[in-house]
This record gives sequence, C-alpha cells and structure tokens, in this order.
Amino acid sequence: MKPSLAPLLWSLALVVLTGSPPPVAADEGEARRLLYVAEPGIRDYVQHGGHGVVVFDIDHGHQFVRRIPVGGLDEKGKPLAVKGVCASAVTRRLYVGTTKTLMALDLVTDKLLWERPYEGGCDRMAISPDGVTIYLPSLEGDHWHVVDALTGDVKAKVTPKSGAHNTIYGPDGTRAYLAGLKSPILTVTDGRTHEVLRQVGPFGSVIRPFTINGSQTLCFVNVNSLLGFEVGDLQTGKVLHRVEITGFPTGTPKRHGCPSHGIALTPDESELWVTDANNRRLHVFDARVMPPKPTGNVELRDEPGWVTFGINGQYAYPSTGDVIETKSRKIIAGLRDEVGREVQSEKLLEIDFAGKEPVRAGNQFGLGGRN
Repeated sequence: MKPSLAPLLWSLALVVLTGSPPPVAADEGEARRLLYVAEPGIRDYVQHGGHGVVVFDIDHGHQFVRRIPVGGLDEKGKPLAVKGVCASAVTRRLYVGTTKTLMALDLVTDKLLWERPYEGGCDRMAISPDGVTIYLPSLEGDHWHVVDALTGDVKAKVTPKSGAHNTIYGPDGTRAYLAGLKSPILTVTDGRTHEVLRQVGPFGSVIRPFTINGSQTLCFVNVNSLLGFEVGDLQTGKVLHRVEITGFPTGTPKRHGCPSHGIALTPDESELWVTDANNRRLHVFDARVMPPKPTGNVELRDEPGWVTFGINGQYAYPSTGDVIETKSRKIIAGLRDEVGREVQSEKLLEIDFAGKEPVRAGNQFGLGGRN
C-alpha cells in the first residue's frame, strides 16, 4: 500500500501560503527546548501574535509548535494585555498574568487549571524556585499579593506604596525584589517571611525593568529618561554607577515612555544587554568590569521593550521576535506563528522537557548566575 501524500502536501501548502514551516512533531522520548511566548504580550495588540501562548522549538530553527488557548478576556470577550509570565518545572505549571487575572496551566497537558482575579489587578509577577509562592504585584497600585502558586489563594500582602510593577524572586528563594512605577526605590523582602528587609536607592528616576546577578549583590536598573542603566548594591542599598549610552539619539519611544525599557544579564554574567527603543537596538556591555563597558550593538526589526535569554544563554530574545545567537550577535531567526505573523512579546521564557516532563524553567527577567 502506497503511503499517503496528504501530510507532505499539507506541509508544502502551509509554506506557500504563510511563509512558515509546518509545526514540529514531538518525539515521545526526545529532550526538547521550547520557547513559550504569551500573547498579546505588547499591550493588547493581537496583531503581534494573536491570543494565547505560542510555543516554538528552539532546536529546530525556532519553528512554530502549537498554540495553547488561555483565558484572560474582558467582559466583551476581548483579550486582555498579558502583564507577566513565569513557570515552575518542579510543580509542572505555567502562569500567565493579565491586567485583571492570574492563570495557572498544566505544562504536561496544556490545560487551564484555574484563573483568578485579584484586588487591584495584576502586573509582572515572579515565582519562587520551589514553585510554591508567587509575588503578584497589583496593577501599579500600593501592594503585592503573596500568592499560593498551587491554589491561587492569597497568603500575605506587601505594601511599599511604590506603584507595583516588576518583580524578581532571588535564585535561592531567600529574597524578593519589588520595583514600582512611582518610586526610585527598590524594595527587598525576605522571600519566606515576606517582611521588608531593606531598600536600594534612590536611583536617578523611577525604576523600570531591572535584573540582578546570581549572588544577589548587584542590580542593574533601567530608569525613566535614561538611555542606559544604573547599578545598585543590593547589600548596602547604595547606587554605584550610572551608565549612559552615547552616540545614539534618545528620541521618543512609541511605548513605555523611556528610552531603555529592558535589561538582561547573560547567564554566565559576562555581558549585560540593554534595549534602545528609538534606535531599534540592543546594546551589549562587558559586565566583568565595573561599571560595565560597551562592546557593540545589534539592530532589530522593531523597537524593543524587553530582552531576556534562554536558559543556557545560547540565544537572546528581545520583545521584537528576533532570535539572536548570543556569541556571534547575529540574528538567526524571527518568530512567526501558524499563520505567518511576526510574533512579538515582552512576556516569554524557555522551558525544557525530557519527553513530556518539564525539567527546567527559564525566567522572563534575564537573571545572572544560572551557569
């Protein structure tokens, strides 16, 4: 009996109609590195990848694998803007936060386990290394909810009154770092008791995206009006350095209102990558010296509003959907979904699997010290 030509014809048709290769089939026992991209991940703009979580195969040219349906709809059925994404391989869960709700999905079955609203809305959250606790900021409000990651129940509340926005959980789970849109101060809490331990700053202006090194001694912070970043000491609370990117016009970004909205360390902490919206670039700095020194830049297909790295640092992922080989600083792919759309998102991370079981989960913030 002759084999059917239908699968081959379908694959060829997809390439012709959309310019995209067919979804990559999974091998039951294969180790896979997958990139999970939450949409709409730039405001509520569905033109950049639709609605849901779009999955790409990192080791097969970042080809489209599948789209995971999610909730996150307003009263009229319109997708809400995604505000954050995090995951735990320990508990096998993926979390997607919108402006109003937090959703938990099963990483093995892709099923939505629960979706819950929270007082004051939601912003960019972070999960503890053991997968048990989520720090969930209200939407630019006074407080962070401390959430049981398994049930979604609120366990505590931290109230810095800073305009809650961005959150990092330290890699050892002992500290959490809270930055608000209305304050130049970074708040540090005990990751287990949730008591405020200290403050870092004030920085030169209101804190925007930030990242930390693996030993939790330094933070690298974007602030309003600065094309560049500042460096803070997480132990003394002092601001150490202000680094301005020179030779490029600041301009007026079309989103976020600040020139640099996105900063990430390579996992080995050798480099710091910083976004430049107006000039559609990522600027690369040598982070082995202080203050970090510029070593080059990468031009992108659109204005970046975020950047992170895959788990081993092989690839850099700006929000533009460009895939950059970190070592060569060359763009080697551009994310496209099942209908050929260019996918862009500020909420994405890598998750690795052994067969169907998740074994490692990356981080949307580009933290140092993972190698």
